[in-house]
Amino acid sequence: MKLRATGKLILLSCLMFVVACTRPGRPNDKGTGPFTVDCMLKTTPVKNQGASPLCWIYGMLATIETEHLMQGDSVNLSTAYLARCVMGERALRCYFDGGRKPVGMRGMALMALKALERYGALPYDSYPDTEGLNMYAVGRSVAFTARGLAAQGRGLADFNHQMGRLLDDKMGYLPLHVFMLGAEYTPVEFAHSVCLPNEYVAYTSFTHHPFHTSFPLEVPDNTDNSMFMNVPLPDFMRLIEKSLSAGHPVCWEGDISEPAFSVERGIAVLKGKAKPTQALRQREFESLRTTDDHVMELIGMAHDRSGRRYFIAKNSYGPTGPYKGLMFLSADYVALKTVCIVLPRIAIAG
Repeated sequence: MKLRATGKLILLSCLMFVVACTRPGRPNDKGTGPFTVDCMLKTTPVKNQGASPLCWIYGMLATIETEHLMQGDSVNLSTAYLARCVMGERALRCYFDGGRKPVGMRGMALMALKALERYGALPYDSYPDTEGLNMYAVGRSVAFTARGLAAQGRGLADFNHQMGRLLDDKMGYLPLHVFMLGAEYTPVEFAHSVCLPNEYVAYTSFTHHPFHTSFPLEVPDNTDNSMFMNVPLPDFMRLIEKSLSAGHPVCWEGDISEPAFSVERGIAVLKGKAKPTQALRQREFESLRTTDDHVMELIGMAHDRSGRRYFIAKNSYGPTGPYKGLMFLSADYVALKTVCIVLPRIAIAG
């Protein structure tokens, strides 16, 4: 869904849900519906990452948006701007590497926070997503250009000029100014108005590192060795529930390769697996059956008519499925298949 509001970032009337509403879903098979929503946070409209691996940007920015909406603020952030900045950064690496490595755009939610810190942010209306843009194809064009410039030894001035023209052509021109409530901001100033450094914290739960210590999570996309606080599984699940119950969203990162993860049906449940335990969770991770595939925002909790508990996720595949872009992840699925979470620091205070 594209947002085309004028003058403001997003109208409050466009909000999808309110806290603690009850909204039964459509029935599903095997006792997974109808759902009764126990709590639901406010969100911006569901976006569509399209042909791109940019869920880590979509999920993290959605989490920041919800945090502001729950505080009575109105914010909708440009995913395309952050994607463009990261693309340029990785193109520069490709240039200095002589073009030997492709320009990939995979990442983790914490990388989106670091990109906000470096490059700032833009409102969605000032730099919206480009409809139908294939970011894989853009990455190939960027890599080809970087490789050619490196081979010619053209230098950074020429590199910056050529890369800027290419990204303008593919993704649109960047706005000259950022205006908000009558004031002009730089992108970095605007980003600091919506997300301060160290405002979010990251957690995981595995036994190959000591609990209550931080470590760089061993997943392929953690290329910058981001650190995650390691806690026991019961504490990990309580963090998610506490955050949502207090009106704070959670950025979820985990495995969607299980057959019972169905975008078409809007649910994710475990089939053919024992009740999640810390030991089973560890075995799934060590055997590479739990993989770091996708990032979404958790915005609520629900239960079905059999009493099974679910977390409600806002996906970034557009308003698809029976719940128009939302998914119901069973608590067992989250316990076993979550790789890590990022949540507002304020959510764990007290």
